[in-house]
Amino acid sequence: MRPPTTQEFVLGELRKAIVSGELAPGQPVRQDGIAQRLGVSRVPLREALKTLEAEGQVVYRPHRGYSVAELSLSDLLEVYRMRELLESEAAAVATERFGESDLARIADARDDVERAAGSGDLVAMIAANRRFHFALLEPAGLPRLLRVVRTLWDATDAYRAVYYNSDANRRRVRAEHDAIVTAAAERDAPTLVRLLDEHRGHAVAALRGTITER
Repeated sequence: MRPPTTQEFVLGELRKAIVSGELAPGQPVRQDGIAQRLGVSRVPLREALKTLEAEGQVVYRPHRGYSVAELSLSDLLEVYRMRELLESEAAAVATERFGESDLARIADARDDVERAAGSGDLVAMIAANRRFHFALLEPAGLPRLLRVVRTLWDATDAYRAVYYNSDANRRRVRAEHDAIVTAAAERDAPTLVRLLDEHRGHAVAALRGTITER
């Protein structure tokens, strides 16, 4: 495996910090401290922050610098509505193309989510959850559509971290994934699309209360 560039390394570490809640919504990004901790210069750190800014994960304010983007209910609803439209199309197409290797990859990612949830490793669970969902969608063979979907996922990592911080939500995710795997194995497109819609809907419902309270 090719080692990451310094910028890729820094970007990965910043993503982990946002997902884990180490960098919480609204929290300033202290560039000097992060650069020192990671053992890098400010240049790759600034480039990584520009990438995160383009994704909507951090915001830049003159004279104040970067901070983690605040959770916004309107942003969340818009992103999840876009995901519903795009992912439903991809899932319906993918279902007709699932091979045995695709189904094995979906099941393996589901198992990785289970293991991470069982050990309480939030960062690993979120990473495995992402692999699970894209294993479902990638067989559709719609690369342009999936590029947009990936951008939408990137923009909501902080939201996902808040959702998975609840034991009840983690249990619900695991049960929903089991049903999704069954629908995929049966190549039942209408059921798969419905289950994915419900899966997203439960996340939005849970986060709506959390973000409103904030």
